Amino acid sequence: MSKFDINEDLVRKLAGLLDETGLTEIEYEVDDHRIRIAKGGTTTSVIAPGSLPVAAPSGAEAAAPAASDAPPAGAVAAPMVGTVYVASEPSAPPFVKVGDTVSEGQTLLIIEAMKVMNPLASPRSGKVTQILVGDGEPVEFGQTLLVIE
Repeated sequence: MSKFDINEDLVRKLAGLLDETGLTEIEYEVDDHRIRIAKGGTTTSVIAPGSLPVAAPSGAEAAAPAASDAPPAGAVAAPMVGTVYVASEPSAPPFVKVGDTVSEGQTLLIIEAMKVMNPLASPRSGKVTQILVGDGEPVEFGQTLLVIE
């Protein structure tokens, strides 16, 4: 693993974001450096490029079939940790509803992360068949937000 300086202020900010949002894990990546902060009996790790550790599943995880963890076809995952907003403001209609046809690049929702509003653009055209998050709900990196078929 290559050595680099650990930005303690960033680690503290990310740990504070965990407490603020109630999440148990957050991952942040810049260039070829990745920092993952986790709480609840897991370790905090700083990972260099090309050295992702593989953890053995615990008893409960080992018993669950792997297929149940697979995201549904057409899933749109959260690109970051944050809070989801389904509309541009509380009184506005949602960006999309189940049954809507969307085009590639269309805004699906907003994810607020560290006081920055990040619009999530549709990765493809299609029909919204499921919305799996609610307004104001915290989300984790990689969590399935909605499904477009």
